Amino acid sequence: MVNINPDYRLDFPATTRNRDSIASVISNYISPNCWLLEIASGSGQHGVFFQKKFPSITWQTSDPEFEHRQSINSWIRHEGLFSKMPEPLNLDVDIRPWSITNRLGALIKGIVCINMIHISPWSCTRSLFEESKKYLDQSNFLMLYGPFLRKEKQTSESNLNFDQSLKIQNPLWGLRNLEDVNDIASENGFNLDKVIDMPANNLSVIYRIK
Repeated sequence: MVNINPDYRLDFPATTRNRDSIASVISNYISPNCWLLEIASGSGQHGVFFQKKFPSITWQTSDPEFEHRQSINSWIRHEGLFSKMPEPLNLDVDIRPWSITNRLGALIKGIVCINMIHISPWSCTRSLFEESKKYLDQSNFLMLYGPFLRKEKQTSESNLNFDQSLKIQNPLWGLRNLEDVNDIASENGFNLDKVIDMPANNLSVIYRIK
């Protein structure tokens, strides 16, 4: 993370590497004029990129950290999206119920969570599904993106090393086993819809309400 500008824009280099491949997945699940909620939006670079990539939708960012929300607002202004893209929500996935108004909740047609569950406690993954089910129906989707462990597939050396480095930083962090995530999803009324292999040993995982 680097603060590259005096106007509070943060630069997360990974976003420019993975945004196109993530966009190609999202494009299969959106419809015109829908609202998507992004959980843990970080710098905001993904959000403004997807808003420009899909101008017919509304991309609602969120993040619990003030510095990140400040960066998101700066990116929105920098990209000239202030008349289209709403300000980020102050939303901590693990503080329930989520701070979402009834009006916004009725608009949400999809929830996207990029690179969060491996750098947060397991309780955040559980809360993500428990809260998301309140806002989605069978025509909507929940998308996770990031590195995972899988019981039936060998984990790449890079992901194993990444997992160990995360656990050194925080013992509550680490790559999640996809089957464990699927179990939490099922407990909260979600079906696994699709698992998509992505560059750099990442996955996009799509869930839908049963």
